Amino acid sequence: MACDTTTTGNRPGERKARLLLEVFRDRRADVLRFVDDLQVPPTSNQAERDLRPAKIQQKISGRLTSEQRTKDRYRILGYVSSAAKNGLDKMQVLRDAILGRPWMPDLPVPT
Repeated sequence: MACDTTTTGNRPGERKARLLLEVFRDRRADVLRFVDDLQVPPTSNQAERDLRPAKIQQKISGRLTSEQRTKDRYRILGYVSSAAKNGLDKMQVLRDAILGRPWMPDLPVPT
């Protein structure tokens, strides 16, 4: 489908708005997939939500904790978050890991 206009605007943000509208026009089913498929979240904001605790700590104290402590914290949070995304209880997964029975995701099925 061709655009009705042949020129692009010069105003700030106009190019981004045009590109967004074109994606919605050309890939409507992909953009609205979350409406029909409840497995698809309406935003791709999970990474930002995972980082939010560190940013809050940084704002409160003016700095983050040690680099190693931050790495350890995010290793644990990543593990628990992955398990939760696979439908497992976060506390049970942590308990099992501490008891030496760590959860491992299933290997992907070859295609």
